[in-house]
Amino acid sequence: MDTEMTEQKVRWGILATGGIAAAFTADLVDLPDAEVVAVASRSEESAKAFAERFGIERAYGEWGALAEDADIDVVYVATPHSAHRAAAGLCLEAGRNVLCEKAFTLNAREAQELVGLARERGSFLMEAMWMYCNPLIRQLKALVDDGAIGEVRSVQADFGLAGPFPPSHRLRDPAQGGGALLDLGVYPVSFAQLLLGEPSDIAARATLSDEGVDLQTGALFSYDSGALASVHCSIIGGTSTSASVTGSLGRIDVPYGFFFPDRFVLHRDGRDPEEFKAEAGPRNSLKHEAVEVMRALRAGETESPLVPLEGTLAVMRTMDTVRERIGVRYPGE
Repeated sequence: MDTEMTEQKVRWGILATGGIAAAFTADLVDLPDAEVVAVASRSEESAKAFAERFGIERAYGEWGALAEDADIDVVYVATPHSAHRAAAGLCLEAGRNVLCEKAFTLNAREAQELVGLARERGSFLMEAMWMYCNPLIRQLKALVDDGAIGEVRSVQADFGLAGPFPPSHRLRDPAQGGGALLDLGVYPVSFAQLLLGEPSDIAARATLSDEGVDLQTGALFSYDSGALASVHCSIIGGTSTSASVTGSLGRIDVPYGFFFPDRFVLHRDGRDPEEFKAEAGPRNSLKHEAVEVMRALRAGETESPLVPLEGTLAVMRTMDTVRERIGVRYPGE
């Protein structure tokens, strides 16, 4: 482990300059132990504008230059997920540590390739599943793990946007991994698997667009324990974006915005409902995942126990199976 990293600020590189990159960087610059030192885009103009906006020292008009920058401790990959394999792979091959946005890749094969690269080089790699790092979600999982609602019997979660999105939008573009599942469904799938693990059987149905991506998808996961998980995602209807987990002794309900909740309610048989509230501050902050990355790097860890790589691979396998069931394939698969 770089001794400078343990004693000084963790130096970040940002790969891509879109909305999620800007949101993450805005949260990152507010952390006292983080320093954003470089940004890269396929457009030098875009990289320079982003650097000027956030006071970043170096701006690169190509990904390779960022990957080769030895003054960077970790790279945040914020491209569309269709480019994650190429962008994260470039950084890992150059020996960089990587935090990669979700969906982690287009499919499980690409995900396994990235995990293999990271393990081969001894580099840190983590999916940017900020929900798993959220303190309230961590508290929810701890309650479930401690038996607060007994044996888990079912999980429900949904995430839908009203749209409508035109055919030219990236969410409708097969070449960019478009559709509801990879962009939005990754949250309900990840929530279900956080609590129940990888399903033993999967049934799914979808409404497909003329371009061949899913406009909405519903899936039912079955588990050997007898538990079931129902997940839904949509880019043609604004859903409640809520979640619940039901056990043999009670239930936890997470209202709107379940993946960045401000509260949840624990219902237990024979007791009054208990409300758990988030700490003060913006509920959509991405700082928790950045803090976890920096903690892991300083500890010399190559993956996070909060967002383990095996869990990421399991989510990708599940979404591959869902796409197989609904008949969605991306170019080159």
